[in-house]
Amino acid sequence: MISPYDRAILAMGGGMTVSEKPEFARSGVEGRAALAQRWCVLQVVHDRISAHIERALQPAFGISVREFSMLKVLNGQHNGTGGHLQMKQLAAAVALSQSATTRLVDRLEGRGLLTRYICSTDRRGIYTDVTAEGRAVLERAQPVNDAALEEALDMIGAEEDLAPIVEALRGEVSQ
Repeated sequence: MISPYDRAILAMGGGMTVSEKPEFARSGVEGRAALAQRWCVLQVVHDRISAHIERALQPAFGISVREFSMLKVLNGQHNGTGGHLQMKQLAAAVALSQSATTRLVDRLEGRGLLTRYICSTDRRGIYTDVTAEGRAVLERAQPVNDAALEEALDMIGAEEDLAPIVEALRGEVSQ
């Protein structure tokens, strides 16, 4: 049986049809090509979702999708006092290099949305935390982000070839 995800990939993949290729090979060159094609489709879906959310967040709040994600990750660390991450932990959490993370933190800190401080127990450690203003922006931006995500998924899901991926993202895939 072909999964909905495989069906979407097949529909986009180099002239193959479901009847011509009932299942992907799991090894060898053909398997690697299928994997590479799946990855490309996933990147396209991700990029389209990100661009749609960006168009909603940027004019309303002056923040990018990456900035929103960083605020969200850092804010999620709050369980009372503390609630911070070292820069290297933050870089890993938002999937950016340390230098890109530093530049992003610089921008958000310059706008008063984040703060950095030296760890009290290890002076080599620099922590990053969301300010009260950053939490307020995040709180106002969250519903806009959520609505834009739903809109993007609805638009992408209306495309027959990509609908199975959207179903998978929404947890609607039936076995």
